[in-house]
Amino acid sequence: MSRQGKSRRRKPMSEINVVPYIDVTLVLLIIFMITTPLLQTGVKVDLPEAESAVVDQKNDPPLILSIKKEADDSYKYYLTCCEKDQQTIEPEEVDGKVSAVLTEKPETQVLIEADKGVDYGTVVTMMAGLKNAGVPNVGLLTRPEEN
Repeated sequence: MSRQGKSRRRKPMSEINVVPYIDVTLVLLIIFMITTPLLQTGVKVDLPEAESAVVDQKNDPPLILSIKKEADDSYKYYLTCCEKDQQTIEPEEVDGKVSAVLTEKPETQVLIEADKGVDYGTVVTMMAGLKNAGVPNVGLLTRPEEN
């Protein structure tokens, strides 16, 4: 037997095997599909473009959630609604009261008024709770600087 039959060289393949690339692409697609909704948990705030903007008052009085810092570093929450005096309220009750007011009057503006010493996290937590209660836009009350 001669060696000529065994020494034939294989012809090089000119095709690319894309199966591994498709597998990797599908895995990445699944990872992005799972993680994208998790990244969208922030609170949307419409910031004014001017240095100080005046909130347009509608016919109905706004619902104002006040957060006051006490001497012992605790917070007291007050709710002013429907031309009534401020009522002390627990933070857990805010969502229920606000959603009840909004079912009666859906155009009611909701504003947060917080002391200067109140933690940023407390205000953001209340804004997130109001957003979950169905409030489309939450405003922040400030006092103008005195010169």
